[in-house]
Amino acid sequence: MLTGKQRSYLKSLANSVEDLMQIGKDGVTDNVLKQIDDALEARELIKIKILNNSLLEAKDSANEIARILKAEYVQSIGNKIVLYRQSKEKLINMPR
Repeated sequence: MLTGKQRSYLKSLANSVEDLMQIGKDGVTDNVLKQIDDALEARELIKIKILNNSLLEAKDSANEIARILKAEYVQSIGNKIVLYRQSKEKLINMPR
């Protein structure tokens, strides 16, 4: 569980992160989950764009993905979501 300070820190980092992937009309499939899982392990902090043709709600989708992949939901703005999961190599130096 992220503290408010940690969430704020991750939000500030996410401003400079480009969308890593897009979720389209097929929604959140096993293949999409695998790609997100791999991206979280490699980068820790990722931004995903949910396309308009997907009919998914950003916050609901983000919370579901985070639950399945044991990640942390950071924020959703419009149709973009930000997720965080600490890597085994601990790349991001988080505030306490």
